[in-house]
Amino acid sequence: MGDPALSRRGFLAATAAAGLGMTALSGCGGSDSGTSGGITTVEWWNISTTEPAKGVWAALAKKFEAQNPKVKLKIVQLENDAYKTKMTALTASGKLPDVFHTWGGGVLQQQVDAGLVKDLTDPTKSWADGLLPVAKQAYILGNKTYGIPFDIGMVGFWYNKALFRKAGISTPPTTWSGFLDAVKKLKAAGVTPLALAGKESWTGMYYWAYLAMRTAGIDALKKANDDKDFTGAGFVEAGQHLKDLVALQPFQKGFLGAAYSTPTGQAAAVGNAKAAMELMGQWAPSVEADAGKGIGADLGFFPFPAVEGGKGTVTEVFGGGGGHALRADAPQAAVDFLKFFASETTDAELVKKTSVLPVVPAAESALSDANLKLVQAQLKAATGFQLYLDQAYAPAVGQQVNDSVAGLIAGSKSPTDVAQAITKTAKEEQ
Repeated sequence: MGDPALSRRGFLAATAAAGLGMTALSGCGGSDSGTSGGITTVEWWNISTTEPAKGVWAALAKKFEAQNPKVKLKIVQLENDAYKTKMTALTASGKLPDVFHTWGGGVLQQQVDAGLVKDLTDPTKSWADGLLPVAKQAYILGNKTYGIPFDIGMVGFWYNKALFRKAGISTPPTTWSGFLDAVKKLKAAGVTPLALAGKESWTGMYYWAYLAMRTAGIDALKKANDDKDFTGAGFVEAGQHLKDLVALQPFQKGFLGAAYSTPTGQAAAVGNAKAAMELMGQWAPSVEADAGKGIGADLGFFPFPAVEGGKGTVTEVFGGGGGHALRADAPQAAVDFLKFFASETTDAELVKKTSVLPVVPAAESALSDANLKLVQAQLKAATGFQLYLDQAYAPAVGQQVNDSVAGLIAGSKSPTDVAQAITKTAKEEQ
């Protein structure tokens, strides 16, 4: 991925596959940035489209503007998949927003290789060194810092304790066979076991990724990417385990057309007690409460179970956080905004109001939610950490993981098909 031409070619291919031309995005990505009349406009793209984060972030923007009267923030907020698609196209065009959401990893690496991202190593050193090391990992590439985190966490199962009791399940399962048994018990009790946003392929990817970690082991995921070969037995086995789950018909009615955060989507199904579980990140409680009603004290959390005979362990976790990166020639005001957003005061407000986990050690005292404390404790005790696959890998490879797993869940691909499709794309990216 070190060749910018190859990086740009990958993005152009992904853009073409998405059916987007550059003219479709004219006017996006820093078009209103710059200085006029002594006022510097900074364009900020993020994915905080649900409450409370949407409102909290808008208020923080106003606060920053009040402290910096010569700066105006222009906020562009897009839903997860729409954001990824448009950012792919903008990257191919060579024009990124001043400040933009990033998960780090392979996607950020390609943007860096294309010369589009600002090196933040020196401009942020005086204050970024104090952030939690695990939160910064995904944004440090080649010993240089290209992004600043505002959240860190892991994916696991969020579940309804009352529905578990109804099904006679006293404790969350710790093994995959135990998990499948729990699914069967929930169905027998007339409860929908799992909610899934089948319309958004990244949600299904979480299952395959975790199963691959549990069967093949976390190191195998990196090796497979390095070797451009995902056809090993552990990856095919991961697909078979997921196929076994799908065969139980565990998801809500109409899940293939369901979105994640809409009133009829995945988060709402759990938030309205219409489904017992969802596999999701640390932001799940706030989205469940925004898209649905929220289930209060009935909400619990447990880590992804161990797979019997697998090489992975339950202390190896899958997830990531959110961060911000800057376009290569972003103004100083954009760097100032990152410092403001990563301050103890701002981080404590984000922890209190939006359910993120703290990246500033001093803001940890603001964490009060019992489930989020549990997530944080498990994250701190983790013996291995794997970034979301659609961000850890090159964009085309990550998208193929998402799409192939979605095909398996929909019944159009076999476990072997998934492994072969990812491998084919990985080799084409060389």
